[in-house]
Amino acid sequence: MAVTDRPSISTLTLEHRIPQDWTADPWAEVRPLIDGVDVLGEVHPEGMAPSCRGWRGPGESWPLAVTAVPRRVLISEPTCTVGCCGGVYVTMRREGGRVIWDAWENTSDINAVPAEVHFDAAQYEAELARAAADRGWEEPVDTVARLLEQILVDSGGFERWGCVLTGVRPRREEPDEPEELALPEGVDVEFSASSAPGTPACSYRYELPLVPDRSPREQARRLAARILADDPRRSAERGDQRVASDPSPRCVPVPRTGGGRLAP
Repeated sequence: MAVTDRPSISTLTLEHRIPQDWTADPWAEVRPLIDGVDVLGEVHPEGMAPSCRGWRGPGESWPLAVTAVPRRVLISEPTCTVGCCGGVYVTMRREGGRVIWDAWENTSDINAVPAEVHFDAAQYEAELARAAADRGWEEPVDTVARLLEQILVDSGGFERWGCVLTGVRPRREEPDEPEELALPEGVDVEFSASSAPGTPACSYRYELPLVPDRSPREQARRLAARILADDPRRSAERGDQRVASDPSPRCVPVPRTGGGRLAP
């Protein structure tokens, strides 16, 4: 394609959206809009864009980061697996003052894909930086979860007890859940540990409620202090049994509900 035939410059906007099916991934997705249009919604309506958790590290690790070397990126995936329901891929690279998205692939049953897209590189990179720093979309539960995860990681507290932090997730209220089964809004903390070298790791879980009249930062600090005050395996839930009542229960998957409770 001659330079004079190159596509016009488009504008990238990144929008945080909390998924409707948040049980698959409760963190907001960072959805790309091209010239204000949700192109992924048109060609892969059941898909989710990369989670905001992928935007916390250095710029070169962000999901939509580009270099002169072309990179094939999974830009939309279903709540199950790509192998089950398909996903959307795009190859992205930087050429001089432009960022180019092309070679789109849609492996779902819908074959439509967007056309080749060109962005102004300066606008593109500024939008990536803006989205990575954006906290305006967060609800209190998101802020507590993010701050709590940061405190737990920075403390090295789990490693001190031979444990590995595997996830910190906001837990949103489920409007259609029966009252007797519903959990209050809060944060779930999951970690694993092996009782001896060569043995399978067991999973543990806390289900931490929020307190409306406390700031997210204060709640994160208080929850972290309670988790890190002692061996977390003593107060967390292991499968459907408390570790404190059974020091060596068999290793079973952690259920979605029933985890260890700590007052905030």
